[in-house]
Amino acid sequence: MWVSLALLLLGALAAVVTPRLMARAEWPEREPVVALWVWQCVVAGVLLSFGLSMTFSAAAAWQAVRGHVFAPAPHGVVEAYALADDGPWSAVMAVLLAFGGVWTAAMLAREIHRAHLRRRQRRAELLVRAPLMPGEEPGSGRLVVLEGERPDAWWLPGAAPQLVITTAALGRLKGRQLDAVLAHEQGHAQARHDWLLNCSEALASGFPQVPVFAAFRGEMHRLVELAADDVASRRFGRLTIALALVELNEDRGVFGPCPAGDAELPLRVNRLLAPAGRLTAARRLRLTAAAAFVPVVPLLVAFVPGLSALG
Repeated sequence: MWVSLALLLLGALAAVVTPRLMARAEWPEREPVVALWVWQCVVAGVLLSFGLSMTFSAAAAWQAVRGHVFAPAPHGVVEAYALADDGPWSAVMAVLLAFGGVWTAAMLAREIHRAHLRRRQRRAELLVRAPLMPGEEPGSGRLVVLEGERPDAWWLPGAAPQLVITTAALGRLKGRQLDAVLAHEQGHAQARHDWLLNCSEALASGFPQVPVFAAFRGEMHRLVELAADDVASRRFGRLTIALALVELNEDRGVFGPCPAGDAELPLRVNRLLAPAGRLTAARRLRLTAAAAFVPVVPLLVAFVPGLSALG
């Protein structure tokens, strides 16, 4: 049972320690794309640890499961895990982890369903405000202009992503600011940030007491915006996208002495106006490689006894 316990402790340790380490780090704001990759790898590692722990616990508790898991393995490999010597705690652990797995799948399915309903409702509202012309098909236009007094622009995800902008925003944005805003929204669409937001929301709502999932949701909402800002700034300059953000949001009271609404907007604008500079390519590579190794660790823990027996 020690393999199951080791995997369980490994997942729990990553779930508790990672949010604290990432909260102290200063580089995620400088490299949001790398930070997004790190968070995804850590969450994948946590889920993989719990999933493998459930598998070995079930194999130790029930002969039928053991026969399927170790069907192609030599007898010496099975003996290396000493599954037959585990007590009744294996069954308890397997059932609890299986419940967690089913609950995770249910939360993901619920969030996907909710996202689908939200998209369908927003598209229906869009059709009411911007009816289709004769012969025009829904979703055929990638850019939709709405009549509106409030300057706004947003991305409508889906099979055919659409960029929506109001006439008030067209009147506010000057020069290449409109192009920068469109590039920002296209950055969301191309990177499929909606999937990251949906997955993080599902895990955080399903397991509100797990620190890594709560932090994962909060960081996804922040980092996807920083990553999209960087996409726009690389094409049109940091000053351009910063001024565009100010033009779109200055009437919402987010830049005053007592900011209301989105508190991240002033931080995003300050980041664009006073960039800290990117990390070196070597350090970005090291962080990327280290993050990719995180899901490999539970696999090593799981397979080391079997590989040792074969050796």
